[in-house]
Amino acid sequence: MLFEIARSQKLVGIARLAGQSELLKAKSQVDYYELPTRSVLNRCGNTRMPFRWTINPYRGCEFGCKYCYARYTHEFMGMEDGRLFEQRIYSKQDAARILRQELRRHRQGSIAIGTSTDPYQPAERRFETTRAILEVFAREQGRLLSITTKSDLITRDLDLLQVIRRANVLHVNITVTTSDPDLARQLEPRAPRPDLRLAALRRLAEAGISVGVFANPIMPHLTDSLSNLEAVAAGAAAAGAHYFGGGTLFLMPSAQRQFFPFLEKEFPSLAAPYRSQYERHPYLRGRYAALIRQRVEQVRSSHRLAAAPEPYQPEQWLEPQLNLFR
Repeated sequence: MLFEIARSQKLVGIARLAGQSELLKAKSQVDYYELPTRSVLNRCGNTRMPFRWTINPYRGCEFGCKYCYARYTHEFMGMEDGRLFEQRIYSKQDAARILRQELRRHRQGSIAIGTSTDPYQPAERRFETTRAILEVFAREQGRLLSITTKSDLITRDLDLLQVIRRANVLHVNITVTTSDPDLARQLEPRAPRPDLRLAALRRLAEAGISVGVFANPIMPHLTDSLSNLEAVAAGAAAAGAHYFGGGTLFLMPSAQRQFFPFLEKEFPSLAAPYRSQYERHPYLRGRYAALIRQRVEQVRSSHRLAAAPEPYQPEQWLEPQLNLFR
């Protein structure tokens, strides 16, 4: 503990706040902390994304997905070891109060919850930070919201989701990379099984929530086969999904440091090709990317799934509700 305190004195900003956070609970190899927070609503700098704002109730993610691109976010807190991303989980302290204040200043723009870390990871059972955030939105009107998760825990908040959708636009995205439970366990060791995710999707759809499946990321020679994408799309359609999408894997250096050793151990024949491709560039482009887009479109069409949620049309949708903003 003395070492951690001494180390934190040398850090600044969010790294110092993380270093000074008190350990609240340890579970197996995972430690939980509360992180003092200045902001919950973050502006998205990527203009290609279909949202303006993001909310991530947690820093770090216990699901431990081998391919996770967001591991670099722990580096901002002075943690270079990528394994700490799944071993040290931080809940954003007082998130609901801070969000209420920020929403008063920012009335426009769609908001995506769960863009870097899963809002329904195991820490949510202890902290209920995501639920507190949804309670804020349950009092809002005219918002454009989406939630992305791999967890069936989202059904716990079905009551709030139904309240939110009555006065806001809400979409829930369930991530399913493969329908093979054994492969899913290798790639996403502590995430709920694919069938549990689809069962949760069914419950949401039956409750009138707009839901879809994202097969992200689509990984070369692991989940990119037509048969795998067909199985995921078929499961999504059968469960009541409205849309289906998927994009190719991208690997930043922080993710490569975890993913490449995993491949060498579990899929050794793929290790060299992955290194050759991704050490040059974290994104896949060209003919392969075009092939994957074609496959996704093929399975989507065969199951009559849309490419995305119904487009937001805030001007039309809000016209009869202008009084909500007065």
